[in-house]
Amino acid sequence: MGADQQVYAVAQGPLAIGGFAASGQSGSSVTRGVPTAGRIASGALVEREIHFDIAAQQELRLALRNPDFTTAQRVAGAINHLIGSPVARAANPGSVVLTRPADYSGDMVALIGQIENLEVEVDTAARIVIDESSGIVVMGENVKVSTVAIAQGNLTISIQEDPFVSQPSPLSRGETVVAPSTNVNVDEEAGGLVVVPGGVPLRQLVNGLNALGVTPRDMISILQALKAAGAIQAEIEVM
Repeated sequence: MGADQQVYAVAQGPLAIGGFAASGQSGSSVTRGVPTAGRIASGALVEREIHFDIAAQQELRLALRNPDFTTAQRVAGAINHLIGSPVARAANPGSVVLTRPADYSGDMVALIGQIENLEVEVDTAARIVIDESSGIVVMGENVKVSTVAIAQGNLTISIQEDPFVSQPSPLSRGETVVAPSTNVNVDEEAGGLVVVPGGVPLRQLVNGLNALGVTPRDMISILQALKAAGAIQAEIEVM
């Protein structure tokens, strides 16, 4: 629904969720992730079109799905090399301005059809995407980490109550009572600092974290701590 209170698209289709929930008649239940939130992939159906005559346009802006300065410059350079004149320029990281040449015989549709099959090498930004609800971590190949020491370990404290019955001796005036008995156990995994050398690529970073035996939840905490310490050169995006 747009700002004019008109419906322009309606979404429908299968819902992909990142969690699940199961329960039994006894009242026990298991929940993982967020089962009440999901996404409909490519589910929008356009119900109202906006009139736009693209063929008569003299100038258009090509929007990049993933804004990037380097990619925008490469797109403009590839178009100019094909046409043979400076008809495209990178206006900002997210758009390339395309101007139809005055001596071009076709319209804007023909010009776009001529350039849409150009292949451009996309510059990949150093980014880490984290989905805390499902514990998913996705890292790009350009993620770098500086020299840093990482320590990871789990502390488990278990308390068990085992009450026992204390009975008096035969023919005595004592009373039978229930006496409490508490067992407290503390289990801490042995672990030390592991040094990760600086400038390592993604493959070595993942191998180093896996060597620590970390779970996806622990890896999320470690990555956020590395970012807070300034030891990781990447942008962290939390979904």
